[in-house]
Amino acid sequence: MDLFLLGVAMGAAGGLLPSPLQMIALTQVAIGRWGRAIFVLMGPSLIVDGAFLVLTFFFVRLIPLGIVHNIGYLGGTVLIGFATYTLIQIHRKTEEEMASSAGFTLAGVVVAEMAEVAAPGTWVYWLTIAGPILAEGRVHGYGHVVPFFVGGAVGFYGAAVFATALISWGARLHKRLKQHLVLAANILLLLMGITYLVRAYFG
Repeated sequence: MDLFLLGVAMGAAGGLLPSPLQMIALTQVAIGRWGRAIFVLMGPSLIVDGAFLVLTFFFVRLIPLGIVHNIGYLGGTVLIGFATYTLIQIHRKTEEEMASSAGFTLAGVVVAEMAEVAAPGTWVYWLTIAGPILAEGRVHGYGHVVPFFVGGAVGFYGAAVFATALISWGARLHKRLKQHLVLAANILLLLMGITYLVRAYFG
């Protein structure tokens, strides 16, 4: 259960953060195309996350468990550092930056997803957070770590749909709503970073 809750919390933090795909989804919600909006939020990400899961699985099988354990410390430290930096910088973001959006095209969705793939945070998550969790499967069996990834998917996609709906509902206030969501997401990341460090220490 602790792995499931950790996965949900980390997934929710990621889902609350505005992304290029969420901006495209918002344009579809604005014209009443919720089905397409949900596809934009979930479809490309599921494919990419599946690919990262496979790559990370083989990566952690090739390196010693002691190194993976130390990578866990790096992951927690990076989470805390990223959250702290963003919390310090958040008031400097202009409303225009927070409100930027894009229209729906296949090319636009692909470019938005590639931007997510290229983002350092994606690689940090899979190599320093998900990697050590997967490595636990080498010791305790891979069924032991499934709840983390299920929880992560539930948290991420649930939070992404919720954030998109909330921003769309408060269209006139959505610039301010985005700022509040970013604040909430980074506070959650900060807490999860501390939790992850504690887990790495006792794990």
